[in-house]
Amino acid sequence: MSTVSSAALEVLNYIGGEWVRSSSTQTQEVINPATAEVLAHVPLSGAHEVESAVQAAESAMYEWRCTPPGERVQCLFGMKQILEDNLEDIATTLVKENGKTLAEAKGELRRAIENVEVACGIPMLMQGYNLEDIASGIDEGMIRQPVGIVAAITPFNFPAMIPFWFLPYAIACGNCFILKPSERVPLTMQHIFRLMEKLTLPKGILGLVNGGRTAVDALLVHPKIRAISFVGSTPVARYIYSRAAANGKRVQCQGGAKNHAIILPDADLGVASRIIGESAFACAGQRCLAISVAVTVGDARKRFCDAVAEVASTFTVGYGLEEGVRMGPVITPDSRARIEGLIGKGETEGARIVRDGRNPGIPNYESGNFVAPTVLNNVPAGSDLHSTEIFGPVLSLVHANSLAEAVHILGASEYGNAATLFTSDGRAARQFKHSAPAGNLGINVGVAAPIAYFPFSGWKASFFGDLHAQGRDGVEFYTEKKVVVERWV
Repeated sequence: MSTVSSAALEVLNYIGGEWVRSSSTQTQEVINPATAEVLAHVPLSGAHEVESAVQAAESAMYEWRCTPPGERVQCLFGMKQILEDNLEDIATTLVKENGKTLAEAKGELRRAIENVEVACGIPMLMQGYNLEDIASGIDEGMIRQPVGIVAAITPFNFPAMIPFWFLPYAIACGNCFILKPSERVPLTMQHIFRLMEKLTLPKGILGLVNGGRTAVDALLVHPKIRAISFVGSTPVARYIYSRAAANGKRVQCQGGAKNHAIILPDADLGVASRIIGESAFACAGQRCLAISVAVTVGDARKRFCDAVAEVASTFTVGYGLEEGVRMGPVITPDSRARIEGLIGKGETEGARIVRDGRNPGIPNYESGNFVAPTVLNNVPAGSDLHSTEIFGPVLSLVHANSLAEAVHILGASEYGNAATLFTSDGRAARQFKHSAPAGNLGINVGVAAPIAYFPFSGWKASFFGDLHAQGRDGVEFYTEKKVVVERWV
């Protein structure tokens, strides 16, 4: 049962440079997933608040668009410093509403800062190109200009990092940016937006609208919002992509994942089991790059199973603000029930539970949404565990006789977010890079997370759109190309 804190916060929207109460009478509780304490009440804002944010952005748009890029990025230098100076406080807020450990929260913020740093290069990244004398006396050039008003709809699992896949690039390119964070975890970006009030951004450049589906739908249909970014589940990504595109917007939607790791017999199994265990169980398995299926090839089968089960036993589960805790809870009681149900279903379908994380009984946190690291061996090919995005600390083990068969197994998944290979054979690694049908690949790496210089490149049902988040793709997404052909007589 949830307990209401006497210090439960009221979550506000940030519109036109002012903190404003939502006109909606509907609210949702923001609950600490480890303690079940009610931290805040978030308003489920509607189309009226979206309209107000768009109007504020529209009034600021022309001035910001005309501000030289070298001046715009001065605000990003300030943003980076604010995040650095307040990293510990922001991370603590993140732990309370999301459930991560403090170390994981700090790591997430480092990734956010990394994107701000890359976007500071906009004076070079946004440059166009030209050619003199395409014909006698005629010159041609391409310039990039901001798209206009853009919006991002972000998920619960990385409340700080994922908004910064979009925000710094959008405003550095001269756009106005509206964020709709997950209603489950609104406090992290509320905290960051309050800190960013110290920046010299014109009012209306940044907007924050809290809410659920009603707010999302208002963003998708608003005629003055030109671009939509989204990260979340595949069914919702499909919906957002189709509806936003039907309304003439450019769209980038990251969907779900079912990431595979292939372990060859020549791999260092001690290292592989440790790295794969960290990937599968850190952040309670609630990250889109977590390894969910380990495919052992040939003789790696039994040795890896024993080794990764041992790694799973080393994770101390508890409240992320306490010393020594390596894994926190999943986000909601419903998530916990769904994950435990899938573990049970896997067992009935023929999988063998090597390590069972159901009902771990964390002392002093009996109301928390805890599922401990779980390992299931011999998961049948037709099992839901093999195809469903579990989004929890569950690792399924399946087996293949060759690298080609293992690649075929991961290729059968509808998702294509990430895959990784553990081997000491360069030829096998080259074959894997050539044939693995996923957008983010790792070689002897557990989490193939592209740094901010590179795009986050999901494939198949893991991504809908053309241009991905981060790096040059982010700059391309937030700018329009204009070609000028000129002759002077």
